[in-house]
Amino acid sequence: MFKDKKTQADGNICLTAEKNNTEMILRAIEAMRTRVKTEAPLIHCITNPISIHDCANVVLAAGGRPMMAEHPAEVAEITVTAGALALNLGNITDARRESILIAEKAAMAEGIPVILDMVGIGCSAFRRAVVMKFLEQKIPGKPLILKGNMSELKALAGESGGVSGVDVRPEDMLSESNQSEGVRLAKDVARTYGAVVLASGKTDLVTDGERVFLVDNGSEMMGRITGTGCMLNVLTGTYLSAAEPLLAAAAACVILGISGEIGAENCQGTGSFQVMFQDALFSVDEKDIRGRIRLREI
Repeated sequence: MFKDKKTQADGNICLTAEKNNTEMILRAIEAMRTRVKTEAPLIHCITNPISIHDCANVVLAAGGRPMMAEHPAEVAEITVTAGALALNLGNITDARRESILIAEKAAMAEGIPVILDMVGIGCSAFRRAVVMKFLEQKIPGKPLILKGNMSELKALAGESGGVSGVDVRPEDMLSESNQSEGVRLAKDVARTYGAVVLASGKTDLVTDGERVFLVDNGSEMMGRITGTGCMLNVLTGTYLSAAEPLLAAAAACVILGISGEIGAENCQGTGSFQVMFQDALFSVDEKDIRGRIRLREI
């Protein structure tokens, strides 16, 4: 539990156990960001070529050092030197499938925290099979975040139907009418696999199976450029090198969302938004976070 900038035994910063203590959460986020910028951890990202450039820049903007190695012959060796491992199923290939599973084994053996972005598992039996193999290899008690939109979480839980592409189905988007069902699903997935779940969307949901945080930060412009979900994945991975999974996921949703808000206020279109978004992520400070954070625990 995070109290007065103390950390748990493995050195990672944690959230306080006290519900709705916004000040403690803000202090934990700032301590985590400071640690990343001070230590500049290596973040091993196995991601897709569509967003790889932006993902590397997100890690750099947050203070980490990205490495985007994906050859099966080297990923285990590289993973064991990293502070965290960020994996992504987008645009999956045979080589990347093999590398994801090899890197996961190496990370689990060394206790290196892992985040898996389950892109497209609702529309592809092949990707679902990769995720199930990944989960078979998980070692109980090792830090893991499972990321996906609500349609992808439903696919993992066997509740999916009629998903087309990698976007969330409109009826699956978290809203007041389906919030309780979405929370139940996310908590069930977290408990089943011993992981923190990050369900991304207009409202992001983060849970470890017990505590639940909702984050309302963000801008509709984030949905008009490609790869913002992938960027959230690697930003979470960067923070995962310095904080417990629950804090890393919630903080990444807040900070990426705030950066999107700031970028949207200063852009003229999607091209300038992408630049302003990256600028905001690099320069966002404690004052911005305190003034804009929209995180609530339910």
